[in-house]
Amino acid sequence: MKFVIRALGCAALLFAFVAQAAEVAPDALVKSTVSEVLSVIKQNKDKRTLHDLAEKKVLPHFDFVAMTRLAVGKSWREASPEQQQKLENAFRGLLVSTYTTALTETATNDAKVDVKAAAVKADQNDVTVKTVATQSGRKPVAIDYRMSRTAGGWKVYDVVVENLSLVNNYRSSFNSEISRSGIDGLIKTLETKNKQLAEG
Repeated sequence: MKFVIRALGCAALLFAFVAQAAEVAPDALVKSTVSEVLSVIKQNKDKRTLHDLAEKKVLPHFDFVAMTRLAVGKSWREASPEQQQKLENAFRGLLVSTYTTALTETATNDAKVDVKAAAVKADQNDVTVKTVATQSGRKPVAIDYRMSRTAGGWKVYDVVVENLSLVNNYRSSFNSEISRSGIDGLIKTLETKNKQLAEG
């Protein structure tokens, strides 16, 4: 869980909602939104404000169907459409809560992000945007965003922090839960966790 919070804490420094009249290149999207997210963090670290930031401005740039499918792994194909929807909703809720915690615990006023240029061809539908996040008192952290082109623009389907994949990290724990109590068991576990986080 510490890895997830650290990963999302770094990731949350980068993405915010941007109205797009036309498709924005993935690296340009990252660059254009850094200042807005950092500005919110510097002005207010109230938990409610950061929850709204995660819900409304960060997560719209994530492809939760793809992320949930990859995190659940082979068991995704065995799930009914209703179970798939419940898994996606529960996973999204977990990430919203985790983002809020991550922003509260890890974001600092001097955070900076270096976004590397990403050459994308016209017919390319998958790209990795490489970044390095720095904060005083901490070593630089390499963060890669795996993104795919969708009808709604470029969206993140995995975050890799120091060569550790967020999706793969969740897949391990999800598969263990499915082995113990099935898909419905995983759904129940996620929903219970989300309720606990909301009440906490």
